[in-house]
Amino acid sequence: MKKIAIVYYSATGNTEAMADIIKASLNNKAEVEIFTCDNFTPDMVKDYDAIAFGCPAMGDEVLEEDSFEPMFSSVEAQLEGKKTALFGSYGWGDGEWMRNWQERIKNDKADLVSAVICQDAPDEDAKGELEALANSLL
Repeated sequence: MKKIAIVYYSATGNTEAMADIIKASLNNKAEVEIFTCDNFTPDMVKDYDAIAFGCPAMGDEVLEEDSFEPMFSSVEAQLEGKKTALFGSYGWGDGEWMRNWQERIKNDKADLVSAVICQDAPDEDAKGELEALANSLL
């Protein structure tokens, strides 16, 4: 059975809700562990077949800078060839932070299999996209 990590930052609960949907979608299909970004370190990357990273848009459409960005920067070197998905919510803008993040992860030579954004809390459309994201990690 595949081992999948879901690593996220959530200030309002929207990105956490997205992480929970992904985890529920993988129930009985994979061994899934969920982490807040403060509890995930570079040496853990090798333990997983796939990783879903979740972070909302912050400030001027950037990743959260105090907790998530330092963690993500620290694991990037280990992502080459790793099946990876990205998710997050936003309240303004047009999703620029996700486009930039996708480009960044491609430059890391990770195997980007899916990316999902939703405005505020995940609705039914977002739930379906997150379920598809989960399946892309298998």
